[in-house]
Amino acid sequence: MPPAIQTISGQIIDIRNREIFPGRLEIRKQNIDKVIRLESAPDRYILPGFIDAHVHIESSMLVPSEFARLAVCHGTVATVSDPHEIGNVLGVEGVQYMIENGKKVPFKFYFGAPSCVPATAFETAGAEISVKDIRALMKDPQVKYLAEMMNWPGVLNRDEEVLAKLKAAQEVNKPVDGHAPGLKGEQAAQYIGGGGLEREVIISTDHECFTLEEALDKLKYGMKIVIREGSAAKNFEALIPLIKEYPDRIMFCSDDKHPDNLVEGHINELVKRALRKGYDLFDILRAACLNPIEHYNLEIGTLREGDFADFIVIDNVKDFKVKSTFINGELVFDGTQTMIPQVENEIVNRFGCAPINSEDIVLEASGSNKIRVIQANDGQLITNQIEGHVQYSTTGNLIADVDRDILKLVVVNRYTTANPSVAFIKGFGLKKGALASSVAHDSHNIIAVGVADNDIVKAINEVIRYKGGVSATNGSSIECVPLPVAGLMSGEDGFLVARDYSSIDSFVKSLGSTLSSPFMTLSFMALLVIPELKLSDKGLFDGTHFQFVDLSVC
Repeated sequence: MPPAIQTISGQIIDIRNREIFPGRLEIRKQNIDKVIRLESAPDRYILPGFIDAHVHIESSMLVPSEFARLAVCHGTVATVSDPHEIGNVLGVEGVQYMIENGKKVPFKFYFGAPSCVPATAFETAGAEISVKDIRALMKDPQVKYLAEMMNWPGVLNRDEEVLAKLKAAQEVNKPVDGHAPGLKGEQAAQYIGGGGLEREVIISTDHECFTLEEALDKLKYGMKIVIREGSAAKNFEALIPLIKEYPDRIMFCSDDKHPDNLVEGHINELVKRALRKGYDLFDILRAACLNPIEHYNLEIGTLREGDFADFIVIDNVKDFKVKSTFINGELVFDGTQTMIPQVENEIVNRFGCAPINSEDIVLEASGSNKIRVIQANDGQLITNQIEGHVQYSTTGNLIADVDRDILKLVVVNRYTTANPSVAFIKGFGLKKGALASSVAHDSHNIIAVGVADNDIVKAINEVIRYKGGVSATNGSSIECVPLPVAGLMSGEDGFLVARDYSSIDSFVKSLGSTLSSPFMTLSFMALLVIPELKLSDKGLFDGTHFQFVDLSVC
């Protein structure tokens, strides 16, 4: 007997031909066998599924199989995923873990080869991904691209190792993702050309544009712009006007999205926001559904005969409420709940530091009464370098100044026992307590911020106790969400992890934090490749000039 055919009828949205027509899909196994036009059809809309064009699955604190269970509820059928978070912890072994875990569920994960592990030489990571590793990964058909080239100084200075990684991608005709915040003009052109003087586009995307001016400059040199709206970095409002003039060169992404936010929405929220602003439906859906497929050469259906049956059904083109999600012809969301079952998830990790004590994070006075302070910015990854006046304890040591919102920031090497790095930060707003996390881009050492040393130490040691997690303390009160998979993710039910994360997020905000996502912001305070001032396990770092600096200002 021939295989059974399932059918679904509705108003079919043909993005390529910019039309909506009543029709019926006939699906045989995993593929669309026929697309049939009808005189009339039910008042529901069928369209290709959404794609997150750049995301670190690890930032959801969920393994890929659990991420998928949440994402399909919002019409997401695929992600273009950079596994450099777990790569910094476990190297190629971590990349393979993500690929294999993603295969356990009916969802389309497309992973890249992390290009910058470690991200810099100014921090301690758990692993290295070499040029040899990149060449091997690039030959793997499961690896679709060379992930974000964060080492833009290496590109501009034509670093031999950096160029070899770019060449490895070129040799197999796979795209290279960019990461060059603030780069414009001739430097942007040179970076896009892979360090060359010709105008060939080698590094072809960037999700780090903060301003319309920067994005337009990069578009001018041939780049595609990925509009990001994550839990910490939010660039949608600044960049969405690009879609009107460059619909074929825009994509949407979340980059980093915490589990509570993933429960609420995903790429579907960007589509709805763009529609409310009056932008063209087909241009928006091109960015959300088609452009990633064409750019990365993905095996995802777009409602053509012979395509994989990857599509979603929505109520109408105004509210965009997802009624069902199909991947390879399988119903994975029925309008009320995910249909993807939980699977068993292996625990892999690298965690080797001992607990610390309060004496380890004491800062003795240096003689100067001015210090460099990191200014955190809500909704952005960039920080500012500002000056602050020191506050002294009764024993003459530097301490937090709560009234001026200048708090102590600590980074602890999680791979081996070493002296912590200590600095000061403004922008968290805590009035009491502390929070800590083993999610600290990109090397994922332990990072903590707080008012009093004893709370900071308690939060850090709670993370160490679980060999990974996010924690918050206030005197005798303590909460923690364990993240035992690489110190980055949980293998438990994603909906429950989201619930627990919401609880600890609320706890932190009850301590006074004014940030929309305190843990996400904290996780980027060690990301040295984003200017201006950050803290690694090796010291205070000026990301503009790529060098360590003293805490004291002479």
